[in-house]
Amino acid sequence: MVTLKWCTKQKKGIKFIESNDNLCKEYMQTAEETLEILKDIKGKSKVWMATTKYYCEYFAVYSLLMKLGIKCEIHDCTVALCSKLEQMKIIPRGYSEILKDDKKLRIDNQYYLKNREVPLDYDKLVDFVLRIKDICLKLTNDDIKLIKGKIRNIS
Repeated sequence: MVTLKWCTKQKKGIKFIESNDNLCKEYMQTAEETLEILKDIKGKSKVWMATTKYYCEYFAVYSLLMKLGIKCEIHDCTVALCSKLEQMKIIPRGYSEILKDDKKLRIDNQYYLKNREVPLDYDKLVDFVLRIKDICLKLTNDDIKLIKGKIRNIS
């Protein structure tokens, strides 16, 4: 597993930017749209189900990162950030594991054509997205500064 410290040293790794409510909303809207697309492809393609499920979760998490003012273009680093946010009790425990497992499933099905089954509990996925949306809505500027400061101090 990659470390946050390593991620901050990578060109497309963790970068601290201004909190961006517009991008937060755009990524969340994309996560919600992806939920709808997933309904249409359920049972039709394991490749696209795995890819769509993962990106639904990823867009939701990335929405939170935009709210926090953290940019990251390396997916393993996004998973590491998710894990840190769990440790800080910002997001529910287990979300980083879900993201990590679904990333692996997407890679297996998309790049290695393993055609693995895609476990899909649509209600749990909706809950994942809505919980992160709720967190984004409740974060104050003081919360953002505190969280960002703690993550910055790790790197």
